[in-house]
Amino acid sequence: MIKLGGGLITHKDKLCTINREILDGITSVLSRTDKKLIIIHGAGSFGHIKSKKYMLQKGRVQGLDQDKAIAEVRTDMLELNRLVMDSLSSHGIIAESYPPHNWAEGTGPDFRGNLPISTGVTVTFGDVVKDNEKEFGILSGDDLVLRYALETDDVERVIFAIGGVDGLMKVPPSEATPDDLIEELTDEIEYRSEHYSEIDVTGGIGLKIERGARIAEKGVEVLLVNGYHSERVLSAIEGKMVRGTKILPRNC
Repeated sequence: MIKLGGGLITHKDKLCTINREILDGITSVLSRTDKKLIIIHGAGSFGHIKSKKYMLQKGRVQGLDQDKAIAEVRTDMLELNRLVMDSLSSHGIIAESYPPHNWAEGTGPDFRGNLPISTGVTVTFGDVVKDNEKEFGILSGDDLVLRYALETDDVERVIFAIGGVDGLMKVPPSEATPDDLIEELTDEIEYRSEHYSEIDVTGGIGLKIERGARIAEKGVEVLLVNGYHSERVLSAIEGKMVRGTKILPRNC
C-alpha cells in the first residue's frame, strides 16, 4: 500500500498545480514491481486550500457558501485523480479509481462504507464526504490508509511517500540536518514536527505517525520515505533496505 502525499505530487502552495515530474517519476517505478498495489493519494493544492477557506473540515458553518465549495473541491480532486490515473496508464499500469464521495460516509478512522478493491491496482484519495452529524466533512487519505491496511488481507507493508524530507526528523525539516533522521520510531523517541495549519485541513505528519503506529501493531511494516527519490519508493515496496523512517509498534 502506498500513500502519495498531497505535498509530494502537487505544489501545495499553488492552487490546483500538479508536480508532474515527481508524479511521473513515481508511477514509472511502480510499473517495475509485480506487487499488487493499493494507492491512496492526498489532496495538496487541489483540496486543502479551498477546504481551509470554507472550513469544510468543520462541517456546516453558517454564513459560508460551502455547497459551492464542496462541488468545487470534489471537481478539483477528480481532476487530480485523473492526472494520477493518466500518469499510471502512461506507464502501462492498469488501475481503477474509487472516489470516496461515492462510497464512504463519515470522517476519521471509523468512517462507514465497504472498501472497494480492484482486480488490478486500486486507487482512491482524500475527499469531501457526507457525514451524519456534521452534514459533510473531509475524509483524510491517512484514515483510508489505516482502514485498508487493517481490513485488507495479506498487506505486507505500507509506504508513506512524502515530499522533500527523508522521513521523520527529530526537529522540523527547516531546522534538520541529515543526522536528524529517525530511522526507527518507538515510544521512547522524541521529536518536534511542523503542521501547516494555515493550509492543511487534516492532521499533517502527526496523523501519519499515529495511523502508522496502529498499522504496525497488526504486524505490517510501515515506512516513511522521501518520494522525491522514486527509486527509494520502489526499494521500499520490494522490502529492500532504504533510507527513511520505520514506524515500530507502540502505544497509540
